[in-house]
Amino acid sequence: MENKTQNSAPKFKSAAELRALMQSEASTANERIRSLFDEGTFAEVGAYAHKIAAELDGSNGELESVVCGYGAIDGRLVFAFAQDFSRMKGALGAMHAKKICDLYELAIKNGAPVIGIFDSAGAYVLEGVEALAGYGKIMKKVSDASGVIPQIAVIAGVCGGAMAAVASMFDIVIGAEKGGSLYVNPPFVLNNLEKGANFGTIKTAAEGGLVNVVCADDTAALAYVRTLLAYIPQNNADGTAYSSTTDEINRLVDVESIISGDGYSMAEVIEAISDDAKFLELSAEYGKSMLTGFVTMNGMVIGVVANQPAVNGGKLCADAAKKASKFISFCDCFDIPLLTLVDTEGYAVSVESEKAQYGAALAKLASAYASSDNAKVTVVLGKAYGAAYTLMGSKSIGADIALAVDSAKISAMPTSSAVAFAWNDKVTDNAKRGEIEAEWDSVMASPVAAAKSGEIDDIISIDELRQRVSAAFEMLGAKNALCIEKRHNNLPL
Repeated sequence: MENKTQNSAPKFKSAAELRALMQSEASTANERIRSLFDEGTFAEVGAYAHKIAAELDGSNGELESVVCGYGAIDGRLVFAFAQDFSRMKGALGAMHAKKICDLYELAIKNGAPVIGIFDSAGAYVLEGVEALAGYGKIMKKVSDASGVIPQIAVIAGVCGGAMAAVASMFDIVIGAEKGGSLYVNPPFVLNNLEKGANFGTIKTAAEGGLVNVVCADDTAALAYVRTLLAYIPQNNADGTAYSSTTDEINRLVDVESIISGDGYSMAEVIEAISDDAKFLELSAEYGKSMLTGFVTMNGMVIGVVANQPAVNGGKLCADAAKKASKFISFCDCFDIPLLTLVDTEGYAVSVESEKAQYGAALAKLASAYASSDNAKVTVVLGKAYGAAYTLMGSKSIGADIALAVDSAKISAMPTSSAVAFAWNDKVTDNAKRGEIEAEWDSVMASPVAAAKSGEIDDIISIDELRQRVSAAFEMLGAKNALCIEKRHNNLPL
């Protein structure tokens, strides 16, 4: 009987030969991971790790289908892994998973972010259950790290099945529109079930809230990671992040001209009050009646949650609530101060929201605000009607400082609805109804009434918005002195 085991045993090479082979066969994964770091700083770990059963596929145990290592990005320590599709289509097996898990242990010990570059066609089927266990081990490490160190996923290629679940556990997901795909079941299966659909694309994933940022290709996605890291602390004990700015903190802002018309863009307001008019928006394609993202004010990095009046009057729908909840949770995990800008007509009335477990989505939003301990400042810029006022970071639900501009309208109901509810059977004259509505606006819906009750700390001039918000956050700067211990997981959407 032929001794196949002996004839097909791995032909291990010397360290020098293996290194030469690695350099001569530089993969896309190598190129991607090295381009992410400051030049000359990347150091690989687990470089010689190989599959134990490598003789089964003829790879001779020479190279694994994932590259792991660490280096500097703008001078700060960062860990990263990049799946290598050029080697067995990035198949994940036991050693592949071990390399990623070992990387996570180093990252957690050193309190540094992890960047995952995903490009794998699935599990290494010849390893069977061992490969499946590899997914579980990675999920466990990602969960252990959640809320302790930031995790950013880059969908540079194929990311399907269990690996899609892994990527979705990360804090922020960036997708490359060219070449990237994110799905649980193969798109061709789903497209056969629903003709004309376009499942699996990065655009579809972004519209469903799974991808936070869409970039043109993997090069742009990796460049975006470097930009994003400037807004994120190193770990949950690092404290508030700062950047340099020459913008005058006490400059007056012309926000009144922006909000004077119905359906204005809140993004313009955010840019007007931020340093150098920069707003790094996240999840722009999902829950569009809500804005989330980062700004700096006087150099301090601040997370922003804001209604978007340009989309359905900024009304709260299920997607908008879930989008805000996840972002608030992320900011709290890493002690990033949170600014909430309110201008909403209330709840969205739609079949889609009710089918999306509307009440549960609003409960998540309430829980996110109520359970967060980071510094929170809320400003009512326009309309704040009904329980939407309460849910959007009100003082009663956890804001440290609540402000309102003098033109804001805060009321249990929209003015016309309130008058109709209270006096509809008694007022039949339209002129009289107009007078009552005007009186309601000036008395019952005035921010003065809310301030008298203690639910608004101050009524401010709108042109002082930037300086008053910045002053509040500076005052709250010492609110938390955290030790490096986990609060809670940053839950998937």
